[in-house]
Amino acid sequence: MAGSTFGNQFKIMTWGESHGAGVGVVIDGCPAGIPLAESDIQVMLNKRKPGQSKYTTPRKEDDEVEILSGIFEGKTTGTPISMVVRNKTQRSADYSEIARFYRPGHADYTFDEKYGFRDYRGGGRSSGRETIGRVAAGAVAVKILATLGISICTYSKEIGGIAASYDNFDKEQIEKNPFRMPDEKAAAQVEEYAMKQIEQGDSIGGIIECVIDGMMPGIGEPVFDKLDAKLAQAVFSIGAVKGFEIGSGFNAARLTGTENNDAFYMNNGKVEKKTNNAGGILGGMSDGSQIVFRTAIKPTPSISSVQDTVNKDGEDIKVSIKGRHDPMIVPRAVVVVESMAALALVDLIFENMTSRIDNIVKFYKK
Repeated sequence: MAGSTFGNQFKIMTWGESHGAGVGVVIDGCPAGIPLAESDIQVMLNKRKPGQSKYTTPRKEDDEVEILSGIFEGKTTGTPISMVVRNKTQRSADYSEIARFYRPGHADYTFDEKYGFRDYRGGGRSSGRETIGRVAAGAVAVKILATLGISICTYSKEIGGIAASYDNFDKEQIEKNPFRMPDEKAAAQVEEYAMKQIEQGDSIGGIIECVIDGMMPGIGEPVFDKLDAKLAQAVFSIGAVKGFEIGSGFNAARLTGTENNDAFYMNNGKVEKKTNNAGGILGGMSDGSQIVFRTAIKPTPSISSVQDTVNKDGEDIKVSIKGRHDPMIVPRAVVVVESMAALALVDLIFENMTSRIDNIVKFYKK
């Protein structure tokens, strides 16, 4: 299978299936000397692991990470870092029935068409458990960004059409409610709505917002490897993502140039912008202001409500999906979006080190 790698300078490859022995990631291109322990990785993995609340899948997995290589005496060695999380509570029998039909909203049909067969146990490679490797690698990327003074805040902006209000924004609330929303009032409304959908055997989607602070200007390439393009690629590679916008996003189509352009001004000798409709990126390169993007997450396709589909014999049938599934994937996807953003940023920051000869001379001419 091609396409399991991401990045050029800071490169990752994820591996494993939902009901296989485990899932994991190999990171190539990580600099030496970064303090790193399994506990650093576990902090982020805990944010996406199942069984956290009644609004996520009841599948119980500790998702404990094991670092297999690339670390010596508590620091990265500059060699490939390999990490694994072993699957412990697979119930593959829950999925034996779906081997004979195609689940609406899943990759069952397309896998069969592409490969001629598929691992139907929990979706195999297309399962949400594949994102464990992304989050583990993302934890390393987040540490690298932190050394540069770059921070990322990611949260559920909207779930089931109920949006967090910027007027009520409270960053601490993100870790205090099961929906990872920065608005206590909105989270309470989501809870009420979510319970109704769960009782009806249905699921809901939402919007995740990511805010990046401390980004230096000039990161990203002006043509194909634009920073916004790489962020979009990174985020769109997440299975549940159906939309991406940055800055004013789709609303830019409704504005005039006067309204959408961000005017520049001088602030204590530094070039700054009066607004940020560009979302922190101009011409594919970071402009030094806050980077803001949003991504749309579809409702979880595995629902117990009766749906129309077809079986492998070409017959029209009705199905009700069994198994342990998330009524909403948004809260657990928050850290996945953050991880992919961090990976894209680190990769382009590393690439940028060779963009100017004076930087190369400064590094090598001691």
